[in-house]
Amino acid sequence: MDFETAVWEMTQLLIAPKKVFKSIYYQKQTRNSWHRPDPAFTYLLSFFLLLTSLAWSLAYTPRLFSILRLAFTFVFVHFLLGSLALSLIFYMLVGRLLGPGVAGLPGRRRQPGLFGPSSQTPTADALEFGYCFDVSIRGFYTIWVWLYVVQYVLMPVLDHSNRGSVVLANSLYLIAGCYWALVVFLGFNGLGFLHHTQLLLVPVPLFVVLWVGFCIGGVNLERWGVGWMFWGVTVK
Repeated sequence: MDFETAVWEMTQLLIAPKKVFKSIYYQKQTRNSWHRPDPAFTYLLSFFLLLTSLAWSLAYTPRLFSILRLAFTFVFVHFLLGSLALSLIFYMLVGRLLGPGVAGLPGRRRQPGLFGPSSQTPTADALEFGYCFDVSIRGFYTIWVWLYVVQYVLMPVLDHSNRGSVVLANSLYLIAGCYWALVVFLGFNGLGFLHHTQLLLVPVPLFVVLWVGFCIGGVNLERWGVGWMFWGVTVK
């Protein structure tokens, strides 16, 4: 397992996410597979989630059973099960709706990929479930950074009903959602046989509209988000 590459990817996902999928494109040229079989990224992020769950538990639910349950929830439910479910949705819908020859979508098939000419091998036009999982876990990583780490650090400021806390908390969720959408877009835009991948950015304006509505209405997404994170766990 190449943990050095996994750490590099995690760093680049925050500052230059396009580079991550550019490296995956180059892998396609050598291994003839979009999916990267190395599980180092998954194991490393699982370990980080385990540490994060311990931090949240010690602060808000310092009971042994609650600590174990929250660790299980973070790693196996939020991360692995959530990423698998999202991968299945991507696998079933993205290739079918954004692939070549889809009726109802204008424009010619996009020949070059984001990082260069696409392969012309028979397997080039096949969307791999493993690659959908790669995109999903890298998208989840950005969610983990903003909502599991940054939100934890800012909790003393966010957990209030005043206007400043509401705007700051909702902005944090807006950034997390937009960053996730960008990573997903870049991941699938790197596949030369998909077209109209800009449709994957549709959630971004929706997130902005919701952010405006929640800020005007005084709805603090931190209250909802943390409640979802601790679902089924008793909080002190």
